[in-house]
Amino acid sequence: MILSPEQLELAGARVLMRVDFNVPLDKETLLPTDLTRIRAALPTMEYVLNAGASLVLCSHLGRPQGAAEDRFSLRHVVSSLESVLNRKVRFVSDCISKEALEASADLQPGSVLLLENVRFHAGEESGDPEFAAQLAKHGNCYINDAFGTAHREHASTATIARFYPQQKAAGFLMKAELDQATKVLNNPSRPFTAIMGGAKVSDKLLLIENMLSKVDRLLIVGGMAYTFCKAMGGEIGASLCEDDRVETAKALLTKAAEMGVELVLPVDSVAADAFSNEAPRQVVDNHRIPPGWMGLDLGPESIRVMRDRVANSQTLLWNGPAGVFEFSNFQEGTRAMAQAVADATRLGAFSLIGGGDSAAAVHAFGLEDQVSYVSTGGGALLELLEGQVLPGVKALEVEL
Repeated sequence: MILSPEQLELAGARVLMRVDFNVPLDKETLLPTDLTRIRAALPTMEYVLNAGASLVLCSHLGRPQGAAEDRFSLRHVVSSLESVLNRKVRFVSDCISKEALEASADLQPGSVLLLENVRFHAGEESGDPEFAAQLAKHGNCYINDAFGTAHREHASTATIARFYPQQKAAGFLMKAELDQATKVLNNPSRPFTAIMGGAKVSDKLLLIENMLSKVDRLLIVGGMAYTFCKAMGGEIGASLCEDDRVETAKALLTKAAEMGVELVLPVDSVAADAFSNEAPRQVVDNHRIPPGWMGLDLGPESIRVMRDRVANSQTLLWNGPAGVFEFSNFQEGTRAMAQAVADATRLGAFSLIGGGDSAAAVHAFGLEDQVSYVSTGGGALLELLEGQVLPGVKALEVEL
């Protein structure tokens, strides 16, 4: 079983907590531009501190390749963390140095220490037991609240749990993420509609295959839709297409039909003659896209078709944008999908937004409070929905 923080003896304890503070930083000031992940960890941090424990936080930031780089230093998030926690946070410029270990040993109940980026050590990503053992010296309890990295078998997310046979738990964010995904996978209200977007079929292949046995309908949007269009014999111009996945797409279309799953593809697109926000645009039939033109967004008829299917749903899973939504001229499809999901939620549907670009989209359009749950983990949620075991979750299991 996996414990929760309430099941740990926290009074007077020193808790090492893995958080996901991999936040975007401003290129000039190097200050965080989005505090969503920091705020997401707040309930667990506050609970630990209010229970009379001291708190040692560890996280990664970016991909520094096992060596220290200032642009990836967690010192840049200290002031933001202090504002969210509303208390002073001490920072040490390494995570396993003598200074760091002395700093954590000196902590008093209610005090907070932030360790430097764990990925400044090559042992983090390799899952090195010696590095994990050093990290484990920072606490007599371990809590993992970093769902966004739960699919990584790294030292601070998986290996370290071995050093806490009983005194380890999933944080409140981790538990919420697992509960929401389980609700969608195992007990959905019907009709259950999954919206799969993004660029490549290959990125979502396992997810699509696993979800076909669970959903009533599957809406395919984004760049990956053109591989399906080509599989159906359509002329897709210069649209994104994985030619080596065309046969796979044909097989998925056949499988969906055999299983009685309604697989819905876009019927038209807003196309451009170049991958640019300023490129000339026209609405085209998805099976007759002119040579040299590429579909970059859902067309108006596709939006209507998709919106109708979303409206008639009781459970919704959305993973991946419907177009190149970072271009203002090609974001209408993604905006329409986000709004349709929000509208259905208001009418009683349960909606799970699958991290990554989907989460970015609902935040960009100001709809995050109008859906049921926005996941903080793109890759982790993806693997969970694919039916895979997450190493960071498996490592938290205890035998009582």
